[in-house]
Amino acid sequence: MTIHLHGIPNCDTVKKARKWLDAEGLDYTFHDFKKEGADPAKLEQWIAAKGVDTVVNRRGTTFRKLSDEEKVLSQDSHKAVALLVQHPSMIKRPVVEHAGGILIGFKEDEWSQSLS
Repeated sequence: MTIHLHGIPNCDTVKKARKWLDAEGLDYTFHDFKKEGADPAKLEQWIAAKGVDTVVNRRGTTFRKLSDEEKVLSQDSHKAVALLVQHPSMIKRPVVEHAGGILIGFKEDEWSQSLS
């Protein structure tokens, strides 16, 4: 099974996820949003599969620094993609693409069920 992990390396949740994958002996590729950016096509797929509310991290400092107009735009699936490309720190992390689907955020129970 090919696992693609997307995130930011210094994010605590991404660190926990990587540690869990390593402990489980699962191989994965890592896509660093800070260095490699966010792919608009993937963002559209993730939003279509999981919903804009799941993909957009509204609890982080990046979101809180947005203007009120940008915060409203983040609720629209298509306009959210442009904001997420511009501000990849607003993507809820980590995002895992695997043969069985997509996981967003790190929940050990969900990951065990989907990836083990």
